[in-house]
Amino acid sequence: MTENPLSQAQYDAITDAAAHWCMRLHAIDCTAEERLAFEQWHDAHPLHAFEYEAMLEIWDVAGDLPRPETVIPVARAKRETPWRTFGIAAAVCAMALPLAAYSGWNLGWLPNSYQHFEASDTVRQVTLSDGSQVELNLGSELTFSNYKDQRRITLEKGEAFFSVRHDTRHPFIVKAAEGRIRVTGTKFNVWMYEDQVRVNLIEGSVLVSSNDALAGDGLRLEPAMQASYRRGDFTSQISQTYDNDNSLAWRSGKLVLDDLALADALPLINRYLSKPVMVADHSTGSIRIGGIYNIKDLNNLVASLPKVLPVYLTRNKDGNPVLNSIPQQAPKS
Repeated sequence: MTENPLSQAQYDAITDAAAHWCMRLHAIDCTAEERLAFEQWHDAHPLHAFEYEAMLEIWDVAGDLPRPETVIPVARAKRETPWRTFGIAAAVCAMALPLAAYSGWNLGWLPNSYQHFEASDTVRQVTLSDGSQVELNLGSELTFSNYKDQRRITLEKGEAFFSVRHDTRHPFIVKAAEGRIRVTGTKFNVWMYEDQVRVNLIEGSVLVSSNDALAGDGLRLEPAMQASYRRGDFTSQISQTYDNDNSLAWRSGKLVLDDLALADALPLINRYLSKPVMVADHSTGSIRIGGIYNIKDLNNLVASLPKVLPVYLTRNKDGNPVLNSIPQQAPKS
């Protein structure tokens, strides 16, 4: 896990590794084990793929470089020519990759810093390379890439509260599911579970689009407003929040359920569980639940639900807990 912008030494190491793999994959004695190791290296970091593609382009140039006119015996040439070509290619790569990286930054498709953060069993606060602050809820994961024309977050799972450093010429974009949240400097919260996303604005303004492929910047939120969407939605649903809104209670380690139907409460609970809880039918989903719960202790909440609600627990074929409503007896005449 990388939490700081790559140093020059780290960039150089990636360049050297890309040159090595470019040589090995073109060698006639490259083994299947080496090719597997290359694939693992290639997929381990976005810059690995970029550097290797640049190496391949330079490799073609290296093959056309002029050769010294020294006469070499044929038998010796057969042994040395491949490694001689590799050496020339590596030398060209070493000179050209800094220029390629610089060009990639100027074109806006190569970041100059990349960070990856996870929060497993505790709430975590981190500082991005641009100075923005992020607080991650339990079970959350995101990446940050700093490009010339934008700062880009990909929320891979979970929930995060952002306090973004203001920069009108360098917008801050959060990608969650297929949607996009665009800001220049503000405070807001993004919650994601499966294909559902909810954005709560605390300060400033944001533009929310439910689908990054749609034209336009999306709908504008002002403070005390909330946007929600599901993957594939054409537009976001906008609503007003109030002074007693509890969506940020997780920052204090709490989950507040304010008289919610189980169908609405379970996504908030399931976000913290390894085995999500299901409801057997619509009538079970309409049963209401309230209370304040510790986000680290929600497994115990699931086990206690039959004690506080008219439900009983079963398991489906996948091992998920299923809530079933207890039929109400008709009153005696």
